[in-house]
Amino acid sequence: MTPERRRAPRGVAPARPRARKRFGQHFLESAWADKVVDAIAPRPDDRFVEIGPGPGILTARLAPRVADLTAVEIDRDLAARLAPSLPAHARVIVADVLHVDFAPLTRDGPVRIAGNLPYNISSPILFKTIDAARRTGGIVDATFMLQLEVAERLVAPVGTSEYGVLAILTQLHADVTRRLILPPGAFRPMPRVRSAVVRLAFRPPAVAIDDEARFERLVRTMFTQRRKTLLNALRPYAASIGRDAASMIAASGIDPRRRPETLDLAELARLAASRA
Repeated sequence: MTPERRRAPRGVAPARPRARKRFGQHFLESAWADKVVDAIAPRPDDRFVEIGPGPGILTARLAPRVADLTAVEIDRDLAARLAPSLPAHARVIVADVLHVDFAPLTRDGPVRIAGNLPYNISSPILFKTIDAARRTGGIVDATFMLQLEVAERLVAPVGTSEYGVLAILTQLHADVTRRLILPPGAFRPMPRVRSAVVRLAFRPPAVAIDDEARFERLVRTMFTQRRKTLLNALRPYAASIGRDAASMIAASGIDPRRRPETLDLAELARLAASRA
């Protein structure tokens, strides 16, 4: 990660940056930026990490309202354009956020995260953020702009068709709320889908999990066969750990005829903890 402080030529109005498809860039229009910042709800004593600031539409509104801001931008050219406009308490680093260690950013106190996430890597960024919040204990919340379909999967309640791996692994560690829906015209270039602003408020796990890696593996395996009965969906995972699926389910007190999408967090935790 390297800080960018390159200065733009004086007296020259910068041209509007061109979005790069390889980075999945869609830049937020100014008319929507204030609504998004209202959804983020920054406070004067907040320390923020912004993911993917791009040309700085949100950055310009966040920086004056918070105590500290670190923007993480993969596009070196955009980072160089943004750096000269930042106040002294803000900085931009050039890095792929998937390779950034969040722990050092939390050493001076809790941080909040915000960002307009590229659609093509939104799920990996979400999982990285959740893992960082769990490991560091220093991330208060994350407010992200996402494809509406992904946002609906994040907030999905148990028993719905959208309920799955993303909802389970997120809701285990965070209270998730949808704050705002944005039309395609809120961005340039316009995406083909609607977007949404979602807030993840991190907290201790909703249920006790003795082995999170085991829990995640169970969930991911079962939900690749979500339409099967629980007994059949669990068999590949049970076999991989040398257990009998029927015995695991019986020890958990769950009806084997149910389907994975009907299991809530507590039931999934019991199943993952079963040693039968």
